[in-house]
Amino acid sequence: MTPRLEGWAATHVGTVRKSNQDTFLMRPEIGLWAVADGAGGHGGGEIASAAVADALRRLPAGLPAGELLGRVRAALADTNAALREAAASRGPRALLASTVVALLIRDGHFACLWAGDSRCYLWRAGTLSCVTRDHSLVQELLDRGEITPEAAEHHPQANVVTRAVGADDGLALDKVTGQVLAGDVFVLVSDGVTKALDTAALSRTLAAAEGQALADALIALAMSSGSTDNVTALVVRCR
Repeated sequence: MTPRLEGWAATHVGTVRKSNQDTFLMRPEIGLWAVADGAGGHGGGEIASAAVADALRRLPAGLPAGELLGRVRAALADTNAALREAAASRGPRALLASTVVALLIRDGHFACLWAGDSRCYLWRAGTLSCVTRDHSLVQELLDRGEITPEAAEHHPQANVVTRAVGADDGLALDKVTGQVLAGDVFVLVSDGVTKALDTAALSRTLAAAEGQALADALIALAMSSGSTDNVTALVVRCR
């Protein structure tokens, strides 16, 4: 039996920023959800994350699973090129870029595509796992053993990502696939959430709330825990 999918989302400018550069997309009719977190001065972040969401919003319904995955990749590649061109028109140092994490669920299987440090988590049978792996300077330092996980939590360059839509001429997306089980809960979040909440805090919240209340609780907890960034949480539950 194919699980029935339900989704909820919440986003907030946060306690410090003056504008919200996060964007989320929910298209349950085609089995696609995404979170994007923009970067760039003079409104560039908002432009970039909105461009990512708009490109995915324009994808047609009725595509087979394999073709949809290919069209998501193509849409993000086209957006990458468009953002690069728009940034060049602003000057040699201008940046219009956005992280993206996209979740596709179809026929009892999921695929997750991402660039940057917006994350996808899977809550299954009371256990939380991170589906994605950050494309960030801190993650590279961790991988090389140059810093400890404790030092990574408060690293001064924690906001430096090594991949994003619009950051380089060629967009490299990582992918993870797997089976979907009844009861699974996927959580897509911007780094404003993950930099404020560790795995234990995320797990406690997932165990205590569900639906829209869960998305709202993650946002509220991130802000009360000292997040200085925009915060976005998107929840997909498989009945």
